[in-house]
Amino acid sequence: MSALALSSNVFWITARAAGLAALVLVSASVGVGVALSGRLDTSSGSDLRIAHEALSLAAFAMIALHVLALLEDSYFHPSIADIAIPVQLDYREPYMAIGIIGGWGTILLGLSYYIRGLIGIARWKVLHRLTGVAWVLSVIHTLGEGSDSGAAWFIAVVVLTVLPTVLLILVRLSNKRRPPARLLPLARSLLRPRGSGM
Repeated sequence: MSALALSSNVFWITARAAGLAALVLVSASVGVGVALSGRLDTSSGSDLRIAHEALSLAAFAMIALHVLALLEDSYFHPSIADIAIPVQLDYREPYMAIGIIGGWGTILLGLSYYIRGLIGIARWKVLHRLTGVAWVLSVIHTLGEGSDSGAAWFIAVVVLTVLPTVLLILVRLSNKRRPPARLLPLARSLLRPRGSGM
């Protein structure tokens, strides 16, 4: 394999890996956010707030890496406008446009947390719920645009990533008045690093 082919493959593989990592992180962040908003935690929830913010920031970094790697991919070779403006580039539409809208939505709605005082907390909470829509668009983009979308391992990763968040959303929607007290400690134990003893 030549150095040129290797460098091209590195960017393509990096874009794929970063895109999938972004979906995993956004899904986890949305799931934790749903748990927080539904008060599925019997404690103060401060640990989950920190996890929610950290997962969101890590997802933003992976989205940025996904986009930067695509810019350097010699096969795809898009312009900045092609990957920043929906329907600018006619490539695997509508999934490309859906991904761009989902990416922008995820980042802008996530960063709105830092200006919630300016927006007003009540308005921000309503606005922040749209993050779920951006997440759904990201899932659609991943399944429709991803070059690995037909592979069994890929489908397994997406299902295992998306299913827990969907279940939390269903619990939240079906149990608004009497949230199950056991769900958040379970979520917290899943987020805790192994062997931490915390």
